[in-house]
Amino acid sequence: MDINLDSYQILDEFNVSRETYHILDEFRELVLHKNKEINLIGAKTINNFVERHIADCVQAIDFIDKNNKICTDLGSGAGLPGIVLAIVLRDKSINMKMNLYEKSYHKSSFLRQVVRKLKLDVQIFEKDIFKEENLISGSIIARAFKPLPIILELVEKSFKNYTNLIVFMGKNGKQLIEDAVKKCEFEYKEKKSLTSNDSFLINIKNIKKNE
Repeated sequence: MDINLDSYQILDEFNVSRETYHILDEFRELVLHKNKEINLIGAKTINNFVERHIADCVQAIDFIDKNNKICTDLGSGAGLPGIVLAIVLRDKSINMKMNLYEKSYHKSSFLRQVVRKLKLDVQIFEKDIFKEENLISGSIIARAFKPLPIILELVEKSFKNYTNLIVFMGKNGKQLIEDAVKKCEFEYKEKKSLTSNDSFLINIKNIKKNE
């Protein structure tokens, strides 16, 4: 499969192998093909898929607890970031199972197809994450899922054990943090996005609901 390797140079700082660039591009092709049938990604992001989606997802790897054997993606959709991170973690010989929660039948079916095709250590849960309880994970990740205050309440309610929560924040992220601290106590660190001047990632620990 011929790919434009130049488009993947944005991943150079993460030391991703050329072989993995090809696997990531195979995933890109699968998403774009399926996107003709069901809405997986926005039309405006198709032409810059590598930067807008793949590179954007990979940057979360710095926050992932690599000593834990489980990572959970909330509302995975097209597999962004769960599938992308599973591919890159395998490239780095990090033994970790990725749990993807996606309640849509069509999107879950697509994710299962991708997992089989790319032979990934990923489990798809076709469930509403808001109805789950007593979940266990290392890192939990949310990208284009729900507003931060809702995600915090979900994690505090549904996970009995986890290491940290990684959330992709957009241009209104600062306001969402201010809204969130009114409902929950938590520790956090920010990381500026590599792909957007208006965005950042937030790494959250020790969530406690305010009394």
